[in-house]
Amino acid sequence: MKKSITLLFAGLFAAVMMTSCLSTSSTTAAGNVGADRNQLMLISEQEMEQSANESYAQIIAEAKAAGTLNKDAKTTKRVQTIAKNLIAQVGAFREDALNWDWQVNVITESTVNAWCMAGGKIVVYTGIIDTLSLTDAQLAAVMGHEISHALREHSREQVSRQALTNVGASVISGLAGFGTVGNTALALAAEYCLTLPFSRSHETEADNIGTELMARAGYDPHEAVTVWEKMQKLSASSTPEFMSTHPSHENRIKNLTVISEKVYPLYEKTK
Repeated sequence: MKKSITLLFAGLFAAVMMTSCLSTSSTTAAGNVGADRNQLMLISEQEMEQSANESYAQIIAEAKAAGTLNKDAKTTKRVQTIAKNLIAQVGAFREDALNWDWQVNVITESTVNAWCMAGGKIVVYTGIIDTLSLTDAQLAAVMGHEISHALREHSREQVSRQALTNVGASVISGLAGFGTVGNTALALAAEYCLTLPFSRSHETEADNIGTELMARAGYDPHEAVTVWEKMQKLSASSTPEFMSTHPSHENRIKNLTVISEKVYPLYEKTK
């Protein structure tokens, strides 16, 4: 037993040392909101974009076949106009993103969601617009948030961290002789001690950057708060924050209230 514990700590130490030796960098400039946290990237940007392009093409093809792609010309034009205004401001965080192959589509579906894949592939579902009765500024808050995930390459970072976690779990369980059960336990520990906190961090970063983007694009940043007040009312039940990949509605609203005030001068300059 004592030997197993010693080996376990040796494995943990090795995993920590391996992490410390890997180089990190920030994918974006800080902007006014200070988004300059260093990020660990083990997967290449090209690999993520290739995967995103393939997935996006499939989703668009399926929506087209179902007759739900850009079904409402007025809504599609509205979404694409707001996206254009936001994309024009991404240079504040990364100049190269201005030259991404941005694509913006609307799918008529009740799903309350929107997303932006690596490289600027955006989909907005009519469900989020209709269910929340989003104004242009509120829609800009939603889209700015999703664009920010792509700018900060959160998907690539998450995949990289998961890859590192899997390697670490395999090394430690092998050293300690845990086998399959050990791997499962370590994976769960990693999920709740590492993966989820980083996911919440990503959500907060996207909130912050997205709110700055909308302010720079001429949308009142206070409307980002309104979006989450609406989401809070929509939620039938709440999940404890420590078990969720998203910040609680209360914490999100509190943070956005502070951030919206911080970037409000940028909005005023657009008037």
